[in-house]
Amino acid sequence: MSEDFLIVIPARIGSKRIVQKPLRKIYDKPLIGWVYEAARKITKNVIVATDSEEIVRVVEKLGGMAVITSRELPSGTDRVAEAVKRCGFNFRYIVNIQGDEPFVDESHVFPVVERLRKGDKFATVAVKFASADEVLDSNNVKVVLDKFGYALYFSRYPIPYNRYGVMESSDYFKHLGIYGFEKESLFRFVSWDVGFLEKAEKLEQLRILEYGEKIAVSIVSTYGFGIDTEEDLKKAEKLLKERFNGC
Repeated sequence: MSEDFLIVIPARIGSKRIVQKPLRKIYDKPLIGWVYEAARKITKNVIVATDSEEIVRVVEKLGGMAVITSRELPSGTDRVAEAVKRCGFNFRYIVNIQGDEPFVDESHVFPVVERLRKGDKFATVAVKFASADEVLDSNNVKVVLDKFGYALYFSRYPIPYNRYGVMESSDYFKHLGIYGFEKESLFRFVSWDVGFLEKAEKLEQLRILEYGEKIAVSIVSTYGFGIDTEEDLKKAEKLLKERFNGC
């Protein structure tokens, strides 16, 4: 099942919202350690792409592989592509799991891989929002779909706008930080210039839409959360303590 795809985890040290986010300790290990170990439960084919020697040491201590990439890259996906090129990997499909997703599991990754196997060049996943507060939070990216399961647009703003002022959270889809690429399409992605939409929203997936390509979106039933704020770090600490300590 897992031999035709590689998971690459981009982990940039210079996060602006949380200083040195990949190295922030949650319970008993740095955040990047949790993400790496979650990915390894999905497939043995996992590497971390980073601009930090310290992150490399964390991953290697866990028995993993990390690749140093340029600090100047405009997005995590550019970092993924550089790592794949540098290492000469021959996997047909590449899955990019963001370095702040410690609760990712196979139910989020396998739908992406299946869409790629069926012929889509770009794929991702989303989940219904649980509350209106989550929809309004700009840290949570919203995605609007067409009737065939492809993304129309991604935004930090609540879309679609409801002109009647009635917001049902279940009508909105939260985009998760998991991207799948057919390998050659990944390399095409990084050859494109960053466009206006990507610059405005700070969302790299908009580069794909700006170039007229489709992104297949699979809807999953459950998801934990990514680490975007200090509050998320505290929440993750509590959940992981409960999971491994039973208290």
